[in-house]
Amino acid sequence: MNTIICKRYNSSLASEWDRVVEESRNGTFLFKRNYLDYHSDRFSDHSLMFELGGEIVALLPANQKEGVIYSHQGLTYGGVIMTSRCKGAVVLEIFEKMIGYYRANGIKAIIYKPVPHIYHIKPSEEDIYALYRYKAELYSCGISSTIDLTQEICFNSLRTRGVKKALANNVEIKEEFNFAPFWEMLTQNLQQRHSVSPVHTLKEIEMLRDRFPENIRLYTASQSNELLAGVVIYETATCIHSQYIASSQKGRDLSALDLLFLNLIKERYKEYRYFDFGISTESNGDILNNGLLSQKEGFGATATIYNSYKITL
Repeated sequence: MNTIICKRYNSSLASEWDRVVEESRNGTFLFKRNYLDYHSDRFSDHSLMFELGGEIVALLPANQKEGVIYSHQGLTYGGVIMTSRCKGAVVLEIFEKMIGYYRANGIKAIIYKPVPHIYHIKPSEEDIYALYRYKAELYSCGISSTIDLTQEICFNSLRTRGVKKALANNVEIKEEFNFAPFWEMLTQNLQQRHSVSPVHTLKEIEMLRDRFPENIRLYTASQSNELLAGVVIYETATCIHSQYIASSQKGRDLSALDLLFLNLIKERYKEYRYFDFGISTESNGDILNNGLLSQKEGFGATATIYNSYKITL
């Protein structure tokens, strides 16, 4: 009888790692090493690979910090990336080997972020059951806003009026390949409103766009070539995710984002399954930005939960 073998990832295994991501049923381009490793200077990688019968069947993108494993602090979501061979009993054994390995290496806890179901090519929640079996505790809860693009989409009256205003003011929507003007707007917005900077620098997002040109895109709204608003989109097999959103004051006055999202949701990405706006919570879910949540709900979005769990070793 075959048994799971757990081994630590190293750079010589990059091509094997990426192959498993491509063959998985819950992986996205964020798990490719060219994405994971762009911030390797900030995170101490302690990722694992799981072998069954001589074949790698699962991966755990992870970093280590102060005796704790995170899956992964540089990503919005993580967890075990599974191929079709990862049936329920196999995933339980993967967790057994993962926990045993980290415990033997002096790790005190695992903070585990499953991939939300909207990114699954096929249902892949065997790890949720394994978390229950290994007494994981809910660690954080973020509420994201998602539109099911296969259903009828209804904007509320405020968003509908915004679309009409933007159209009346000749706001134009296009894909933009120069990220710099938008990044300046985004940085100013975040500094003024939250005293923070974007997670990615301009240089980093341009590098990632060059590495993943089919997955990372920028769409903008403008008037007479004046940038009013923009959205950086992450495209995955099943879900379109708005990674960054920003608008100038004039863009807000002209409701440029309303028209931009209408175009993305009902035109450019109408053949996809989900459109996800991202979370509206802070401090592990203890703070809800209700104004931001209401804006997203105005486009017809409802809740997808981004949970994380803690396994104490």
